Amino acid sequence: MYQPYEIEGADRPARWLVTCDHAANTVPPFVNGGTLDLPEADMNRHIAYDVGAAGVTRALAKALDAPAILTNFSRLVIDPNRGEDDPTLLMKLYDGTIIPGNRHADETEIQRRLNRCYRPYHTALAELAARRDDTVIVSVHSFTRQLKGHPPRPWHIGLLYAADERLSRPLSARLKRETDLCVGENEPYGGHLPGDAIARHAIAYERPNILIEIRNDLIEEVEDQIAWATRLAPILIEAAETAGV
Repeated sequence: MYQPYEIEGADRPARWLVTCDHAANTVPPFVNGGTLDLPEADMNRHIAYDVGAAGVTRALAKALDAPAILTNFSRLVIDPNRGEDDPTLLMKLYDGTIIPGNRHADETEIQRRLNRCYRPYHTALAELAARRDDTVIVSVHSFTRQLKGHPPRPWHIGLLYAADERLSRPLSARLKRETDLCVGENEPYGGHLPGDAIARHAIAYERPNILIEIRNDLIEEVEDQIAWATRLAPILIEAAETAGV
């Protein structure tokens, strides 16, 4: 009965579509017997999923009266925010941690995970995105405050985008008026990976889009996830109106 994704509010009418590519740390039962042979502590940190992002996604979609789609497999099983030919599609080492359950994953195993997890998620996402001609995609992620061997990251929130800046520019300007926020543009990561989820479902169809990264220590608790979503929803609406998209 395993389902690789979850959709909330499929019938909600708003043009927004909220996505969460790294929502869960689930290892499906058909992958190495349901384990990657990592300690529980590792499966509960950023290497396995985006901590807090699922809660923000659900609350934000509800606030926008929009549908949401969330994955139900760990990014360590297969990463849905990578192109199928990306060398980081299946990680065997992440932030200094070896992933034992991926050590011997060959091309046959990668294809099995693509067929059972990655491709069904993208098919469902494509169908949701196509439900309206004026869809705006908001992809919700979170990032760890500090990677091993690197300095702490100062940003509270980062906006990732590529060449299409219709939504990102007014959104960045609006967020920077929030005096308690340190806002990063294409931080802590670059805004474009060929074949990633935004490239596939937004850029390829010229849909306005933004990928939002929130520092995960700020959204560990449910009340903080709801607070961030409640704060972001009207700001997103205002930015879209300013942008005229």
